[in-house]
Amino acid sequence: MIGDHVKGKLALEKFPEGIKKGLMLHRKIDSITDVHPAIQRAKVWFRQEYGLYSGAILDSLMDHFLANDPQFFPSSHDLLQFSEETYRQLEAQQAYFPETFKQYFPYMREHNWLYGYRTLQGMQRSLNGLARRAAHIPPIENAYKIFIGHYYQLAQCYYEFIDDIVKAVKIELNSN
Repeated sequence: MIGDHVKGKLALEKFPEGIKKGLMLHRKIDSITDVHPAIQRAKVWFRQEYGLYSGAILDSLMDHFLANDPQFFPSSHDLLQFSEETYRQLEAQQAYFPETFKQYFPYMREHNWLYGYRTLQGMQRSLNGLARRAAHIPPIENAYKIFIGHYYQLAQCYYEFIDDIVKAVKIELNSN
């Protein structure tokens, strides 16, 4: 969860080993995601207007498809339990939160962002939150329109991507 807020190799040194491994896994996932053919195809719809922000937008949109994937969350109750457990685990590690994450974590938990990813309204809120945190992003309203307009194509990209990333994560976890 804090991976996007920890920059550089030296920044890793201040974290305990377990968190450091999680941060390295996050970076590995990001590096695979950045070059995956399905994600590259999906970025095309956002790139002209959002440039480098198209990756951050897609990260959020892929969370929507994950939250609705019955392979991982057979019911909304399963997603709710997962989100609540994730917040409990995060809360226990607050001493290690980067300042930026520390500022919005209470809001994230209160409004249950992880559970909210499952709905279109939740995705609209997620994109608005991204726009608040990214100082130079163009107006975000069009990203939501693109999401809705290419919903089924984006879902297809997600399904092409998810099995590959799960395999890569399993390999990475088994190598440690």
